[in-house]
Amino acid sequence: MASASLLKSSPVLDKSEFVKGQTLLRQHSVSVRCHPSALSVCASYADELVKTAKTVASPGRGILAMDESNATCGKRLASIGLENTEANRQAYRTLLVTAPGLGQYISGAILFEETLYQSTVEGKKIVDILVEQNIVPGIKVDKGLVPLAGSNNESWCQGLDGLASRSAAYYEQGARFAKWRTVVSIPNGPSALAVKEAAWGLARYAAISQDNGLVPIVEPEILLDGEHSIERTFEVAQQVWAEVFFYLAENNVLFEGILLKPSMVTPGAESKDKAKPEKVADLTLTLLKRRIPPSVPGIMFLSGGQSEVEATLNLNAMNQAPNPWHVSFSYARALQNTCLKTWGGRPENVKAAQDALLLRAKSNSLAQLGKYTGEGESEEAKKELFVKGYSY
Repeated sequence: MASASLLKSSPVLDKSEFVKGQTLLRQHSVSVRCHPSALSVCASYADELVKTAKTVASPGRGILAMDESNATCGKRLASIGLENTEANRQAYRTLLVTAPGLGQYISGAILFEETLYQSTVEGKKIVDILVEQNIVPGIKVDKGLVPLAGSNNESWCQGLDGLASRSAAYYEQGARFAKWRTVVSIPNGPSALAVKEAAWGLARYAAISQDNGLVPIVEPEILLDGEHSIERTFEVAQQVWAEVFFYLAENNVLFEGILLKPSMVTPGAESKDKAKPEKVADLTLTLLKRRIPPSVPGIMFLSGGQSEVEATLNLNAMNQAPNPWHVSFSYARALQNTCLKTWGGRPENVKAAQDALLLRAKSNSLAQLGKYTGEGESEEAKKELFVKGYSY
């Protein structure tokens, strides 16, 4: 498979280095120069963090975000008439991770805590299945959004308490990267307080994750909710990312050992002015070049409620010329929507559903390489997936 040869020829993480229980041979790792204040990270996990980040940010591959909470997964199952039981969640997640050849297009999978410790319906550990597919297991570590007191009806993300011990346990279980999602709302301001809180929380999470061997995915999602213009999104995104990188530096986070999960620069979902992929790509890449250091290995965009096809077209437009970073995807609904509808909870539909997943994954792989054409897409793949006030 293409991904297997790629992993063997690139200075990235070998499977044996993230299998549970393996002793890491760090004496042969890539050398990383660190700021003196970051020596504690460098002395333990720095080389491994860089390797993991490079593995996830490998050519033609991106992330499958399958980290929906049990409640949110229940909403997905309800849309196809299934009850929210552990057995049904297990069946669906088994379908996803066992899709033949998924690792050719997917380099990492973000899991919910239940899934990290779960086995497939055949009794094999899901983490082990992912490793066999050359997919790095990851884990959602935040504890969700709660109201931010003193703000304009905005939110902050909780979960720092106990994060170090949880991260150590997740590493032991086989996770090698983490995800923390906080949000910024344009219609609600955003207030300086909300932006600062989002940036500080992400920075503390990133430092704690690296200290425990997990590559942090830094995700300040600028919500699509609203009628604002694409120019307003650009303005807010510049503000947010300036604050995020200021506090990442303040917390001595190793930039070579992180991944970003930004929103694309698009108009608000309720805006009357829609933007073509070329416009989205131009403003998004301008934003990244102004705010993101080239030392960051990968920019793994979230889809944020875009349709499957829209998210792929926008990603493809961003890869029409070389970028300083690996510009790719970390999609949930934009990879799974047609797959879920095709499955419908019926065992006889598993293969067709996996084929739908592989088709979307391959389309986004081509988009990461700048080679996606958009031909032959189904009507289902073109349906808008935006949900106002969406939460995980």
